[in-house]
Amino acid sequence: MRMPIARSSGWISSPGYDGFVTRFKVSEAYRPTGDQPAAIASLSASLNAGDQYQTLLGATGTGKTAAMAWVIEQVQKPTLVIAHNKTLAAQLCNEFREFFPENAVEYFVSYYDYYQPEAYVPQADLYIEKDASINDDIDRLRHAATSALLVRRDVVIVASVSCIYGLGSPVEYEEKTVLLGVGMEIDRDVMLRKLVDIQYSRNDSYLGRGRFRVRGDVVEVQPAHMESAYRISLFGDEVESITHFDPLSGEVYARLEHLAIFPATQYVTSRETIERSLDEIRHELEEQVKVFESQGKLLEAHRIRQRTEYDMEMLAELGYCNGIENYSRILDGRPAGSAPHTLLDFFRDDFAVFIDESHQTVPQLGGMYEGDRSRKETLVEYGFRLPSALDNRPLRFDEFIEKVPQLVFVSATPGPFELRNSTNIAQQIIRPTGIVDPEVEIRTSKNQIDDLLNEIRRREEAGERVLVTTLTKKMAEDLTDYLLESGVKARYLHSEIDTLERIQIIRELRLGEYDVLVGVNLLREGLDLPEVSLVAILDADKEGFLRGQTALIQTIGRAARNVNGKVVMYADKLTEAIKGAVDETTRRRDIQLRYNEEHGITPESIVKGVSDIAEFLSLESPTVPGKRRRGRRQVEGMRPEEIEKLVV
Repeated sequence: MRMPIARSSGWISSPGYDGFVTRFKVSEAYRPTGDQPAAIASLSASLNAGDQYQTLLGATGTGKTAAMAWVIEQVQKPTLVIAHNKTLAAQLCNEFREFFPENAVEYFVSYYDYYQPEAYVPQADLYIEKDASINDDIDRLRHAATSALLVRRDVVIVASVSCIYGLGSPVEYEEKTVLLGVGMEIDRDVMLRKLVDIQYSRNDSYLGRGRFRVRGDVVEVQPAHMESAYRISLFGDEVESITHFDPLSGEVYARLEHLAIFPATQYVTSRETIERSLDEIRHELEEQVKVFESQGKLLEAHRIRQRTEYDMEMLAELGYCNGIENYSRILDGRPAGSAPHTLLDFFRDDFAVFIDESHQTVPQLGGMYEGDRSRKETLVEYGFRLPSALDNRPLRFDEFIEKVPQLVFVSATPGPFELRNSTNIAQQIIRPTGIVDPEVEIRTSKNQIDDLLNEIRRREEAGERVLVTTLTKKMAEDLTDYLLESGVKARYLHSEIDTLERIQIIRELRLGEYDVLVGVNLLREGLDLPEVSLVAILDADKEGFLRGQTALIQTIGRAARNVNGKVVMYADKLTEAIKGAVDETTRRRDIQLRYNEEHGITPESIVKGVSDIAEFLSLESPTVPGKRRRGRRQVEGMRPEEIEKLVV
């Protein structure tokens, strides 16, 4: 009997790979230019030397994402790229997929479109139950990320800070994986029970993600992370063939020698684990009840007993309960106070982490723990949760640093932590297109809206786009209404708009479906919009987080991808932040102008294709080395005029 599936150092050989390990390789369509080669060589050398901290100080539009890709190619390590919001993460993921067409590039962000955490407000005696709406497409992409890490090394995961939040044990996840190979002997009913154990549901009529169907000796399974499916044909108790196919059209993609079917959820627990956990939960419950009764808190004692015993009944009968994550420390068998399992634990020991827009992302990584802890302590104090719920949490910043072997901070404006700790700071000031930093003009705020409207009209005539930053969401909405009434095609963008709609709004701006995008701080970092030639900053002299020097430099950078780029700040006084931002922009502009003059470069606006979010969500990693990704929805639903814009 053949057994083609092998485990080595906790890794599963990938379906369709036959042990082949693909190396990172950047598409030959791209070549480093300007000061990119020096930055790439510097960072690659420090990573290969084992340095823990390094920084890429790159001006906006200098190709920092491209530099990251070439560094990854040089060091050949599985890589995690962390961005500070979902929109930027999606854009980065698209870009990395262009740089690495033959490698696995996956997207891992919070799968909640709406999330209301469980909370209690003692002052109002108000309990707020957890409420959430899960995005099915993002859930699939999260599964694709974790499964890719277990089957190959050439993986880039682009994630938000959700990567430091609790996830199921990678050991349990891997151990529950169903391994099949041609020639392998397995009883059909045993295989079906294994699929049910890893949360797959049987539906003999409809095949979908996380489902399987059975027709005699043929079992068809659609993994939780894929739009395609696998057909396992049995002859008695022997696997006769494994076929990878499209469940919609029936098209056969490949015939495989072996297959790994990963769990339909990242939280998988065995019956033995649940039985052990119930004993521990019962013990902790009795201890907590004694504590409350000794303090005279009879209401809290009754509440915690009632809620916990109900959860225990659900766990015993169904294997899960609402809020099961609050028992994650007990289910994992971890000691009290220990760090939870996260996406980081799915990586091997030898991997690298790039923190994009680090001046924003590093403080965000450091701030997640305290807010979560405060809310959970209140729930525990008033008898809504057991003390072990405190260990269902994001990582502390020191725990994050301890888990990550090597860090590269990437920003146009690195923060104090990066500058203080980095042993190597590589600068990247020159843009491949020759575009220099935009001119910055400061105008009085008197009649600023009318002045802005005149500037918008000029950009409309030239077929260019405009970004306007305001201080509040209400201002963004009101200004958008005013512009629409004035005949300007405008939209607003802020945090209350869900993830996928934000990405679609940005795409429509680039396609010219509207000319002006109004926002607050979502427009600052990382958004790659080469069609934008004007950035207007309203109330630039109102000092604070949104109008500090770092924020202003980042906002100025949004106009640095168009040869006609210009920034207008509306202000009545010259603050230190404005002065610092203008001085740094002028310094970089002088360096860029000298470089262009020395090398005879004529600046050109960036020309970049416009990707479709539907295409992005439907993409899967290649199942066979050398084959490009496919996406069933690449063209469907696109209007003729939209296709024409993309081609042009």
